Order: sequence, then structure tokens, then C-alpha cells
Amino acid sequence: MKTRKELQNEYKQMKPRMGIFAIRNIATGKIYVGRATNLDLIWNGEKFKLDSGGHPNRELQQDWKVSGPENFTFEVLHELKLSDDPAVDARRELMALEQMTIEDIQSFGEKGYNRKPVASAPASHE
Repeated sequence: MKTRKELQNEYKQMKPRMGIFAIRNIATGKIYVGRATNLDLIWNGEKFKLDSGGHPNRELQQDWKVSGPENFTFEVLHELKLSDDPAVDARRELMALEQMTIEDIQSFGEKGYNRKPVASAPASHE
């Protein structure tokens, strides 16, 4: 049996699951895509913001208020595999994965709650 100190050390060494999640309005089919540095905690945080009327996405907030929480589901779309390389910026990779996911499933306009991604300018070759 492990000691309390050993269990605490193991917990400190654990890396949270990072990735992309979706909140889906099952009444309308609209979807909100977001990123999380801790997929195991994000749904409770999102529900708290929505329940208290403080979610930054106003359209999602309004639909939550009108339709009720029972009409929304949470799902993990992608989990980011963390690299042991300290040069890899996990947050930057998470942001890029979020943008690719929003573009792929088109979770904006009539289909979703996200803003349409702005096309990046082509790199100059000077």
C-alpha cells in the first residue's frame, strides 16, 4: 500500500488531459467548440458560467437560458498528446487544434456559436 506522501507525489506528476471539447445544443444542433488545458474539469466550469449567466459567448448563454441545460451535451472532440519536449508549446498547439476543429466542423454561423475563423495571410517570400 502506498503512503500518503507517495500518492501526493504521483498526483503532482500527473499531467492533465488537454484538448478540444464541444457543447452541443441538442434542440437546434448548434455547437460550441472550445479548448481546455484540463478536459476533466472544463465541463463543470462551463456549466457554472452558463448557469450563473456569465459565459463569454452571449449567443450560447442566451440559448442555455431559453432552452435549459437539459438540452445541451458535452463531448471531448480531440485530446492533445503532450510531448516530453520542453520546446513544444502545448498551449499554442491547443489553440491551433481548436481553430482547425472550428474550421473542419464549421461551428459558426447557423451551425454554431463560434466566430468564423479569420483566414491567415499567406507568408511572404522576400
